[in-house]
Amino acid sequence: MAFASLQSSPLVPGASPVKIYYRDEGEGLPLVLLHGGWGYSLNPFNRQTEKLRDQFRVMGPDRSGYGRSTHIDDVGDLPTDFHYHAASEMLAFMNSLDIKRAFLWGHSDGAVIAAIIGFTAPERVRGLILEAFHFYPSKPGSHQLFETLAYQPEAMGAELCERFAIEFGRDDWRKLITSHAKAWLQLAVKSSTAREDLYRGRLHEICAPTLFIHGRLDPRTEPGELDAVWQQTAAR
Repeated sequence: MAFASLQSSPLVPGASPVKIYYRDEGEGLPLVLLHGGWGYSLNPFNRQTEKLRDQFRVMGPDRSGYGRSTHIDDVGDLPTDFHYHAASEMLAFMNSLDIKRAFLWGHSDGAVIAAIIGFTAPERVRGLILEAFHFYPSKPGSHQLFETLAYQPEAMGAELCERFAIEFGRDDWRKLITSHAKAWLQLAVKSSTAREDLYRGRLHEICAPTLFIHGRLDPRTEPGELDAVWQQTAAR
């Protein structure tokens, strides 16, 4: 069982050290897998790891609050720039393992985090795979889902709640899931007065080779969202 020790993390203010659990398989150039907002176990990268571990050192860290990593005792309200805090934590994770440059494969929230690292620390990125990508902070089509998760997560059903409990801990899953959903709702409120994307207009600054993987019927995707991505990235 592998853990990285960070002196601190903006996701867990006041905690030191911060322990980050990570899966570590294979040898070769480093490939870091960044999970989505529901954690690694709910949307695992097992098939990718099986295919790629013969060519890459494949690492799958749990961000603070998830899985076996440091739990967040006092969650409070997750800030709307939590993706940027998570990007800082993942760079600290790479530093702790003396990884100078890596390929990043992110899913959903993890894809947002990977893209942020792509333009804030381009010297650390060999290439990006961005799966189930988010561009708009406002998600009208997902508003009801976020409302349910934020205020009545048990309505999602016993099976899913049990999986949340396994990922986050039986005492912590509810506050973490609700905090995450409330942050997305707040992102929508902020963007209604100042239309901007999650990347503050900087997505086109990514210079590493980038592959987008996206399901045509992804329910979290808004009309025109991917077209907006292509328009901005074409500017580079």
